[in-house]
Amino acid sequence: MATPSSARHKLLQMGTKIVAVGRNYAAHAKEMGSAVPTEPVLFLKPTSSYLDNGGTIEVPHQLESLHPEVELAVVIGRKARDVPEAVAMDYVGGYAVALDMTARELQASAKAAGLPWTVSKGQDTFTPISSVLPTSMVPDPDDLELWLKVDGETRQKGSTKDTIFKIPFLISHISSIMTLLEGDVILTGSGGDGVLLDSLVSTPPGVGPVKVGQKITAGITGLLDVHFNVEKRPRPESC
Repeated sequence: MATPSSARHKLLQMGTKIVAVGRNYAAHAKEMGSAVPTEPVLFLKPTSSYLDNGGTIEVPHQLESLHPEVELAVVIGRKARDVPEAVAMDYVGGYAVALDMTARELQASAKAAGLPWTVSKGQDTFTPISSVLPTSMVPDPDDLELWLKVDGETRQKGSTKDTIFKIPFLISHISSIMTLLEGDVILTGSGGDGVLLDSLVSTPPGVGPVKVGQKITAGITGLLDVHFNVEKRPRPESC
């Protein structure tokens, strides 16, 4: 018989997509030189970018650093399409803490050329994520403290209460555009370098790079924490 913990882990494995919300903290939007949005800014990340707790984040060969953003991830518990905001929380299957890793140099080049951010956001290991917490352990997801440290130094610390668009609105809005399936994750936005809903993630402010050889720890105060090493991506063996 599956335990509740293994069932929640399986839920994450069932997901088909990660829907990330950009600029969902006013402070982060200003920090990145962007206007505060009047509606959610959405982008997609592949589920192949997930990395379990304790894994190694891989920096692409041509780069020396990445920018991490810590976020609250909301995991969708059942199929959601055109969901009214008033009942949106009934579709939440759990929560996690996640990191949205960004190759800023690649993102800047893409933005300058008017191209999508996929290469800078969607690479393998670019969405480190914790185990899934049951909703019973998170009575108020709009009042959670998120934090991130690099080599023990605090880089980000903030609260989900500062998000612009709250979870019910995000579920309703996103499900009016695309169907959210069981296990999908929405990253609710970044308040600084970092972002998960199907699973939803939010990021507090505090932008800065992490380099090869450093160690990232992050978490939700009082609930859970995660840790990851940062190394250069191994080069493929020649045939």
